[in-house]
Amino acid sequence: MKQVIYFVAIATCVGLGYNANAQDLKDLRALPDTSIVGSRANKPLSIRNVKVPIPELGLSVDYWKHWTKLGLNLNQASFSDNWKDGGVNSMAWSTTAWHKSEYNRNDFNFTTEVDLRYGVLANDDQLSKKNIDRIFWDNKLAYKFSSRWSIFTSVVFESIFAAGYNYAREDGVEVRGRKTAAFMSPGYLTESLGLEYKPDDTFSLRFGTGTARQTFVLDDSVREIAEDEDGVSRLQSAFGVEPGRIMRNELGFQLVANLDRNLSKNLNLKARYALLADYLEITRPDHRLDATLTAKVSGIISVTATGVMWYDRTRIMEGESRARVQYSQALAMGVLFNFPRQ
Repeated sequence: MKQVIYFVAIATCVGLGYNANAQDLKDLRALPDTSIVGSRANKPLSIRNVKVPIPELGLSVDYWKHWTKLGLNLNQASFSDNWKDGGVNSMAWSTTAWHKSEYNRNDFNFTTEVDLRYGVLANDDQLSKKNIDRIFWDNKLAYKFSSRWSIFTSVVFESIFAAGYNYAREDGVEVRGRKTAAFMSPGYLTESLGLEYKPDDTFSLRFGTGTARQTFVLDDSVREIAEDEDGVSRLQSAFGVEPGRIMRNELGFQLVANLDRNLSKNLNLKARYALLADYLEITRPDHRLDATLTAKVSGIISVTATGVMWYDRTRIMEGESRARVQYSQALAMGVLFNFPRQ
């Protein structure tokens, strides 16, 4: 019985001691400080500028892109005097120079493209003749108002380098006849305004609803001379330009399609189709298609096939009553330099 009494007394004392200690610890707890500023509330804040050194990287944004192609093609054939299978000694060469620059910033785009070609063919016992001749310069400014559509304005210049002639034979000898074309005879300047559809970087389609084209004939020697009803010899119109004038102006609608696409790693197709319909003769439009297929054989060696189809209602040949479709084609192998290198 005494043991039970002692156990209860000890337990009571321990419990009282624990409560006393718990109460002491609670009183010793620090209350949280609810003042954010505290003792610095009445002191002004000190703020000073700190210069962080930034290294000069010399970086700038270049909105221009440039592409250049330079080519030279040579073709040659020769036969001995006792060659029995037929043939004629010949030499042909041609050069090409193409450049394109493009400026893109925000929704504005400016593109300039120059295509220059010239070549000469010389066969034995014949006069030398050019086999390719072209000057083409296209400038276009566009503003993109959607992902595929733009408003554009463009200026295109076209002509040739050297004079072209008719050829005939007199007593078995080839002679040069009348001049049929020369630099700026004809020459074309085309200004256009309209809409452009461009779904990707390889294809574009222009709708030039407001297009003006000037045709120039600066050399009267390309004009034919014919007798009128009174028997008087007079100069005739050439390329639609009347005698006594150097320019003819047309206002019409133009459609231009451009394609520049890699068909495979070493095969590229570049084509341009242009339609121009004079509003005064809307049912008789002019057409021109230029196509170039280039196959890359090695680093700089390439094979090039070119073709041109052209219908111009003003290009009426001697002895014809109306214009017909003209065409030319060429196949050549040579060197082609690309900048930047591909």
